[in-house]
Amino acid sequence: MQVSRRGLLAGAAAGGGLIVAWWLMPRSYATPLVAASGEHVFGAWLKIATDGVVTVAVPQLEMGQGITTLLPQIVAYELGADWRQIAIEPAPVSGAYANVPLAKKWMALWDPAFAGLSDAGDDLLALRFAQGQRFNATAAGTSLAAYELPCREAAAAARAMLAQEAASRWGASWEECEVEGGFVKLGDRRLGFGELAEAAAGYTPPDPPPLRPEPPREQPLPADVDAAPAYPRIDLPSKVDGTYRFAGDVRLPGMVFASIRHGPVDGSELTGFDRKAAGGVRGLAGIVESKRWLAVAADTWWGAEAALAAMKPKFAAPTPVGSADIAARLDTLLTAGEAHVIAETGYGGEALKRVDIGRRYEVEPAYAAPVESATAAARFADGRLDLWIASQAPEQARIAAARAIGISTEDVALYPMPAGGSFDARLEHDHAIEIALIARALGRPVQLTWPRRDELIRAKPRAPAWLLLGAQIAKVGPDGTGGAIDAMRIRIATPPAALEFGKRLFGNLTSMAAIRETSGEPDPMACEGAVPPYQIPALLVEHIPAEIGLPVGRVRGNAHGPTIFAIESFIDEIAAKAKRDPFSFRMAMLGSDVRLAACLQRAAQLAGWDGGTDQSGQGLACARIGEGPEAARIACVATARQGEGGVRVIRLSVAADIGRIVNHDIAKQQIEGGLVFGMGIALGNPVRLRGGLPEATDDGAMGLPTLTDCPEMRIEFIASEAPPADPGELGTVVAPPAIANALFSATGLRLRRLPLLSDGI
Repeated sequence: MQVSRRGLLAGAAAGGGLIVAWWLMPRSYATPLVAASGEHVFGAWLKIATDGVVTVAVPQLEMGQGITTLLPQIVAYELGADWRQIAIEPAPVSGAYANVPLAKKWMALWDPAFAGLSDAGDDLLALRFAQGQRFNATAAGTSLAAYELPCREAAAAARAMLAQEAASRWGASWEECEVEGGFVKLGDRRLGFGELAEAAAGYTPPDPPPLRPEPPREQPLPADVDAAPAYPRIDLPSKVDGTYRFAGDVRLPGMVFASIRHGPVDGSELTGFDRKAAGGVRGLAGIVESKRWLAVAADTWWGAEAALAAMKPKFAAPTPVGSADIAARLDTLLTAGEAHVIAETGYGGEALKRVDIGRRYEVEPAYAAPVESATAAARFADGRLDLWIASQAPEQARIAAARAIGISTEDVALYPMPAGGSFDARLEHDHAIEIALIARALGRPVQLTWPRRDELIRAKPRAPAWLLLGAQIAKVGPDGTGGAIDAMRIRIATPPAALEFGKRLFGNLTSMAAIRETSGEPDPMACEGAVPPYQIPALLVEHIPAEIGLPVGRVRGNAHGPTIFAIESFIDEIAAKAKRDPFSFRMAMLGSDVRLAACLQRAAQLAGWDGGTDQSGQGLACARIGEGPEAARIACVATARQGEGGVRVIRLSVAADIGRIVNHDIAKQQIEGGLVFGMGIALGNPVRLRGGLPEATDDGAMGLPTLTDCPEMRIEFIASEAPPADPGELGTVVAPPAIANALFSATGLRLRRLPLLSDGI
């Protein structure tokens, strides 16, 4: 009999096993919300005050993606509240807010025994994991999948409780009442939420909650229609007037401000510094020395930074890595490294009898570079740590901070703060560890802000990838038809980035330890997007795990960025060789994905597609992220023109299918932001490493797009009844290949390296 860890976990409770009754025990959690004066708690998700204000708990990190509008919008719709009476507060870390869809994706990073979760029993394991680990991480576009239904159910229950109290006063049946605009109504009678809240909170919530017949939705708008949003972003006014509070805005009595210096790579060790040189800095509050970094605290951050500059800390790096070294390793491994099969369809590699066209594509590391560098505030007193931090994985940040100073996780109180951008950078928790150590050493409240230099050198960029694609092509007939792909093979040399990230997130390992533990391991998540959305009779995808000496992690787009860039560029090259229109060539292979075909057709219409002929300056690409009906789809036509300043992208025409749309305005913002991020990856400057350090350590050197660089964008969504999908990464992954194909159309030059204008190493 085969005995597996998963089977043991699923059956141990029934068989009286010792291990995991924990996994299958029913769980209930005390309501984590605390009522302020005049407020009344309605479960884990909302409070209603006597003045009618409805406060919604949001367990996801707001980092610009609009989640602090989306979840409250769902509550307001289901509750029947007026949008003007909605307020928000960050939810505390609790098992009540378990992100089960993300747990299901990432449990294998915690323990490889959970790879390939799929059936209903696995859903239960994911639930138990997420609840037990208090796992409410914000990542992979799972917010709506995880929290839309719980928000609706909580709001529907509260609506019924309010209606029950109103009906009891009117001597009526609560099912007759209507709830809308912040009032419970019956005929000419009406009562506001605030009048009913105190008594209604004492009712037992109905089970099951009476959900409205239809979930919240907004209809797609044509690309040329710019209507006012029905649910304006809650965070926008305070971000405009500067009153929105980030971690850097926290102020505590007696607080000092710290800056920090790190060595060039994770294994660097501090070898010396001039302590006396800091003596001339006014307001110096302390120097904290670690094995791998040096921090200084002062009355102002600028004072701390000046002291560090004067002290000139020196580091020894065991094996400083350079860009040339990384490229050489990937180049060697791509052709000679041990390959592991990640995906195989049809007859797989056996079907590839010959290679009619083969191309190599190179994608350099991509950096998140958020506007707000890593920042946290902390206070350590009486064995307890209070931590104010923006974290995409707050419980893992709590655990890391507690271990760093040797206290229980229960003695760490984490106060979630929004992030000034992230792009997955705030999944890492190095600064949580550092602020805990600094606060303990100083014995007073302190705020740590990384300098821009350290944000860049300590970043875990999206892994570089060298890809080799080969295809067997059907012969083109005399009438010009043919050229279809019979078989394709894709080899990807890239670090096992997801496994490495998982060791840091769940195992609390240092970056170099994570690299050592995952060395040589195949990683399917590091090759996501490598299975094209097209009908190809035979496909083989191979991963060659690469150890490059540079810690890598998650950045917007993740593995889909390199794989989709290579595939969509390769499809264009095949079409050109077969003398086929790139649009019709793709359409002919999308028979099984009518939703993506609809996106491609509409994007071509928006752009006035002219066939991508020579010098037209038009290039297209399409992408699918996810599996099944929840997958998001996008097609993009980029238009480029040559001018005195070189080639410039002047228009991006996009059609996307993200299923049912909850908030059209936010969805469009996410596509726009992703397109600009993708432009930065395509047309920006690569970060060159020399001796383990970037040659330039400011954001300006990255050549990121400015407002004047941004092209006209025409974005339209396809009406769909599919479940909501996340739009956040779509623009990021589709823009680079569309731009590359447009540059080929405009100039005849085929660029196979990202960033496109880099000249190699």
